[in-house]
Amino acid sequence: MTTQEYDKIAILDYGSQYTHLIARRIRGLGVYSEILPTDISAEKLKIYKGIILSGGPNSVYEDGAPNVDEGIFELGVPILGICYGHQLITKLLGGEVKKGNGNETGAEFGEAIIHVEKNAGIFEDFGTNVMDGIKYREILQVKVWMSHGDKVTRLPDGFEILASSTDDPYSAVGDLERNIYGVQFHPEVVHTMKGKEMLLNFIKLTRAERNWSTSSFISQAVEDIKERVGDKNVFMFVSGGVDSSVAYTLLVKALGQERVRGFFVDTGLMRKNEANEVKKMLNEAGIDIHVEPAEKLFLDNLTPQDSEHIVIAPEKKREWIGLSFLDAREKIMKDQNLDSRQWLLGQGTIYPDTIESGGTKHAHKIKTHHNRIPTIVQMEKDGLIIEPIKNLYKDEVRLVGLELGLPNKLIDRRPFPGPGLGVRILCNKTGTVAATKELPVPDEFLENFDWNLYKEIQNFLNGQDVKFSAHVLQTRSVGVQGDVRTYKHPVVLYGKTGNWKDLSRIAPKITNKFPEVNRVIYLIHSRKDFQPNISGPSEGWITEDRIKILQNADDIAQKWLEKVDIGKNVWQMPTVLVPLSINNDGDEAIILRPVVSEEAMTANFAQLPMEKVKDLAEDIMHDKNISAVFYDVTNKPPGTIEWE
Repeated sequence: MTTQEYDKIAILDYGSQYTHLIARRIRGLGVYSEILPTDISAEKLKIYKGIILSGGPNSVYEDGAPNVDEGIFELGVPILGICYGHQLITKLLGGEVKKGNGNETGAEFGEAIIHVEKNAGIFEDFGTNVMDGIKYREILQVKVWMSHGDKVTRLPDGFEILASSTDDPYSAVGDLERNIYGVQFHPEVVHTMKGKEMLLNFIKLTRAERNWSTSSFISQAVEDIKERVGDKNVFMFVSGGVDSSVAYTLLVKALGQERVRGFFVDTGLMRKNEANEVKKMLNEAGIDIHVEPAEKLFLDNLTPQDSEHIVIAPEKKREWIGLSFLDAREKIMKDQNLDSRQWLLGQGTIYPDTIESGGTKHAHKIKTHHNRIPTIVQMEKDGLIIEPIKNLYKDEVRLVGLELGLPNKLIDRRPFPGPGLGVRILCNKTGTVAATKELPVPDEFLENFDWNLYKEIQNFLNGQDVKFSAHVLQTRSVGVQGDVRTYKHPVVLYGKTGNWKDLSRIAPKITNKFPEVNRVIYLIHSRKDFQPNISGPSEGWITEDRIKILQNADDIAQKWLEKVDIGKNVWQMPTVLVPLSINNDGDEAIILRPVVSEEAMTANFAQLPMEKVKDLAEDIMHDKNISAVFYDVTNKPPGTIEWE
């Protein structure tokens, strides 16, 4: 059965970080979904059973804001607008949307509670109970996930309120007669309770047959690979992670082992003993690879002897790491006498790599993944790249891997970034603010930043019945708020607490209230009481010494995690090295970033046993180079999983 024979639901992509997650959820419910450009004609959408308009970073009233062919409202198929899509439907059909400004119109990032006021449409059977054989309904409260600044303030004719929240009376609306719905929250993310039921109700309204499966993907992928590769071969770097391993196995299934060659490049930026452990694990899984030592190549590219060209900025680091992989490929092909014209480059790219790199028309770039650098993108356009799983999310990749027969040990391995520790070692040169001036940060943000912001945050905390003090770091990290990339300052909270309850409550309040902040970290341990006036950024870039400091700290942290997180509830725990001196005691700080997630597009910080976390911090601080250990208590959004 080809994709043409499936009932299909169209998803119009307005640039949301969650667009492909919507597609994943619909496919997970058994219906084939396709992501399409927003300028597609209504005529071409006639073959779809339903249409979903995604969220996005724009405001519906901005010049050049993405639109839609209004003919879709005459097709007679169910339509669902999510976030921006909800606002666009409202505007086009005669309602009103107001642009957010801070919290003045109820901007929300994170959890919210909606009250389902009508059990109909996408809320069919919500809150339905039966007593003495008689059905009755009650108002139902549902936890949802918000990420928006603008909001609807007046409904079009024919629409009614289906659900509301404290900050937004129009959280969910619908024209029940025409089956057109809009929701301000994101039903596709796992943090929205009953989101699956909402999407399933939408599917039921479309009457689409639910016959899409992972097995269907594999058979289709094999045929696509054969057609794409033709009579050529594939050269592929295999990292030992689930993505590259599954992509490699799919390629071998389609082409045969003799036409696919796998290599593990030891970049010097791997975890402690990573190369030997990965080779052993892959061999046990039946994946035969060659290990290519390339530590000197990568370090020379990132830290050349010419100090003026030391790579500091995160985006530049990712680009140079990606280019270094291509340098390694060129060397290997030369050493093995391979004709580059006959060997495509295989990659284990998955959707978050693409969407966070700004890979869709209206998406804001969150960060450039090493396998989406400009050179790679151009190679893709030239037909020199093959990425068999680029439209899958991590949970889908794992399902495909299991179906392909890969062992659980490999499939369940926690994610580790392709650039390795290179993107977990933050850098800084004297005269910069934690290396951020090399990034595309608006000049006015750098010039007008209120360095007394911590006083405002402290005043806010004083009214929240907590005993934390606050400090704003000059370091910045990547975040995502309302589908827009942010590069903002973290807030340090310090003060005694025995659990995560107050931190989990306060952190989202801070990031929602203060637009200059996208991340909150908690001080776990320092050798002396934290003194903000003698804490600041140090100078540091990628060197062998700094790599070893992070490798050792990360090794301690990962071994600790294996003992503490027996049920493997933690998606991953990045260990981040920051050039930050606390109390003039050491030049480095470690930030622990354990998160709970299913697909990496949203995440909660993991609330591991606090006393054991404190023990871990003490172990890490046996290294005298480390001045403090922090714990990242930010959810995604607004903070991404990685710091760069």
